[in-house]
Amino acid sequence: MRKQRQGKVISDKMQFTVIVETVSLVSHPMYKKTLKRKSKFVAHNSENKAKLGNIVRIVETKPLSKTKRWKVVEIIKADGSTLGTALQKKTFKLKKSKKKGAK
Repeated sequence: MRKQRQGKVISDKMQFTVIVETVSLVSHPMYKKTLKRKSKFVAHNSENKAKLGNIVRIVETKPLSKTKRWKVVEIIKADGSTLGTALQKKTFKLKKSKKKGAK
């Protein structure tokens, strides 16, 4: 049985490749506090359908390149709101910087 992971696409800047971030909860051995552990996987996106912000399922496969060992199997939730918020933050920073320089 091949390993499967579910995560969010955090980068789709390369051709046929996405970077998927998975989050797992781990209990600290001494303090028993639950901690979030994040892992990044480079996955093959054969049809270029997975976009930034999508929730996808990836499956382990044979090595496709130096770092690619995973393949996108399905898109669970298509969500493009991440791109919109990033653009809003950039425009806000630009407006803010213009106010500081104009005296």
